[in-house]
Amino acid sequence: MTLYIRRESSKLWKRFCSEITTEIGLLAENWKYLLAGIILQYVHGLAAKGVHYIHRPGPTLQDLGFFLLPELGQERSYISETVFTSVFLSFFLWTFHPFILKSKKIYTVLIWCRVLAFLVACQFLRVITFYSTQLPGPNYHCREGSKVARLPWPKSALEVLEINPHGVMYGCGDLIFSSHMIFTLVFVLTYHKYGTKRFIKLFGWLIAFVQSLLIIASRKHYTVDVVVAWYTVNLVVFCLDKKLPELPDRTTVLLPVVSKDRTKEENHKLLNGNGVDPADWRPRAQVNGKIDSNGAHTDNSLNGA
Repeated sequence: MTLYIRRESSKLWKRFCSEITTEIGLLAENWKYLLAGIILQYVHGLAAKGVHYIHRPGPTLQDLGFFLLPELGQERSYISETVFTSVFLSFFLWTFHPFILKSKKIYTVLIWCRVLAFLVACQFLRVITFYSTQLPGPNYHCREGSKVARLPWPKSALEVLEINPHGVMYGCGDLIFSSHMIFTLVFVLTYHKYGTKRFIKLFGWLIAFVQSLLIIASRKHYTVDVVVAWYTVNLVVFCLDKKLPELPDRTTVLLPVVSKDRTKEENHKLLNGNGVDPADWRPRAQVNGKIDSNGAHTDNSLNGA
């Protein structure tokens, strides 16, 4: 048992080191895209904070979702945040599975470049939308009488550029369309394309639907905010996915053609990936007869047999 654990631990460590080397090379080529995506997440946060300055609380608008779904109340508003956090952490951990698991289909750096591109495009449309028309926030802290429904005007430029985690949770005015649904749908769509477990794909869509209902029931968004997010994010991802270069498929393995006249030493080198002649890497068709040393097919069957 101890020997087995040591052997598997050694394999896991080698796999981890090999993946680190590969991902560092990809990071050296794509770090600009990742950095730009992270910076634009900060810019999106500033835009959401900015609209809070001009938010004006008022009566909650008539909403079909509010009429159909019972209100969870302030004491149970954490439920939707718990579901969202679970989705975020699950997807984040999945993108790093190539470092541990033997079967892998994605590169971590490349998948995050793609995800950030989807997020930035959706958030750009979101900022334009919620600055175009400010609606009175339906959330409890955004209603009339709440002390945080309005932000006092900043006293310095530093205060404008500062993002307070408390302010992120208690923002107002950034309604159409839901940022939580942007992240959730981008993650679900990405796993739907690059994930391998059908059950998890179906479960992801179910969670996205449940998340939508919880957001409305928590009165964090109007129903229109969630509905617009569903078709906008799907359309943005569909269009961008056609424009972005496709990720290389890690599941394709090309086997070398080994001829009969090779020595045992040469065959051993081929199995270890060393000393392979490029001419040896060619497709082999599965046909009757045999393949000679030059790769030509010869048929030994008699005519008319």
